[in-house]
Amino acid sequence: MKYIKLLYLLILFFLISYVSGCALVAVGSVATATSVSVDRRTPGTQIEDQTIEIKAGQALNNHPELNEQAHWNVISYNTVVLLTGETPTNALRQKALELVKSIDKVTHVYNEITIAAPSSMVSRTSDSYITTKVKTQMFANKNLIGIEIKVATDKGVVYLMGIVSRAESEIATEIARQTGGAQKVVKLFQYID
Repeated sequence: MKYIKLLYLLILFFLISYVSGCALVAVGSVATATSVSVDRRTPGTQIEDQTIEIKAGQALNNHPELNEQAHWNVISYNTVVLLTGETPTNALRQKALELVKSIDKVTHVYNEITIAAPSSMVSRTSDSYITTKVKTQMFANKNLIGIEIKVATDKGVVYLMGIVSRAESEIATEIARQTGGAQKVVKLFQYID
């Protein structure tokens, strides 16, 4: 089992290194599918989160200005959504928030979209590399084995989402803080204790 997880991590690292953000959704889906048995969300909630991400992506893509002028990422965990990326105006930032909030079953949206030009591919690749390093270190930590924590990085800011204990939160946060390239860590956890 340990070798299979290592193989998945190596494949994930390879894909992140060579492909853009669209493929990350597919890789994330594979990673999620392999961890269903250790995820604290119900299988129904896991499916709901994937549905929310797909619907949000479609809504943002269908808005002409957001599609052409902005870069965004949508992550849903336990029906709580994290929006990251860049838009050229506050009006587009608010429009993205409005579109995602209107999706059925979304309970809360953290809008971390900044007002700026879309980030470069170099910046996004660096963010993907930081995410991979954080996930690898969490995977290797014996206190976090079997705990599903979503990790996303945008402009060097590492976002952590999951259903965890406070002790698990502190371990995961410390791992992220000590990861090279991480400029800031934002905890968006839901606590079980």
